[in-house]
Amino acid sequence: MEMGNLMASELADEIKKNNAKGKPTIAIIPCGPSCWYKPFTDLVNKEQISLKELIVFHMDECLDWQGRELSKKHPFNFRAIMERHFYAPVLSSLSVPQQNRRWLNANNFQQVQEDIEDTAIDIILGGWGQDGHIAYNQARRHPYSTLSLEEVRNSTVRIQENNLDTIIALAHRTFGSAYQFVPPMSVTLGVKECLSAKKVRLFSDTGAWKQTALRVALFGPLTPEYPITLCQEHLDAIITATVDTATHPISENPDWELIR
Repeated sequence: MEMGNLMASELADEIKKNNAKGKPTIAIIPCGPSCWYKPFTDLVNKEQISLKELIVFHMDECLDWQGRELSKKHPFNFRAIMERHFYAPVLSSLSVPQQNRRWLNANNFQQVQEDIEDTAIDIILGGWGQDGHIAYNQARRHPYSTLSLEEVRNSTVRIQENNLDTIIALAHRTFGSAYQFVPPMSVTLGVKECLSAKKVRLFSDTGAWKQTALRVALFGPLTPEYPITLCQEHLDAIITATVDTATHPISENPDWELIR
């Protein structure tokens, strides 16, 4: 709950600041972590924070094997989750106008890219994946098509197949290791769009799933194997994690002998 409150306050404070100046707030918003939905909507309703000038770019969406949107009842349909938990609880007099909700799918991603290029993003909120992916910018695993750090840094909006390690991690976390139910494809904003935001705020309360990526992000070199390391170049990036996520078993057991 504490992390959810902090995440909610980051966005609410940005909106209030811009509302006071008569300016819109332009934000890139994640589907997860989910701990911040209720704190945010409760805060908006309690303090009567108008979201009428909030423009939301949703950072990613999962797709089936043919690149189609998932059923609204699928647990990885990000739009359905956001409509239910991020938009619906807000009083209609305060809510984000429909035209300001920029969803991402296989048919509109090029238009979304152009729209972001024509604006200035105030803030991005998000988490990170087991390989340090921001949005769905996974470390590329293709054996015949590796990426340089510069290519990752300049990656843009695209449709892609999801990595096997991403699928296994999500299967273990969500479906009792039933990997066949994890969406095999996704559409995502690129690292270029994500890190174009004036403020980058990343959060995780997931624990073991994110521990290594966090350590690499904070102490490792810039590497395409962990896209989150590019946050080290940003002028205003903050990574927040729970104690469980920040605690790594290898560092806690210095007497271990590990063979690579």
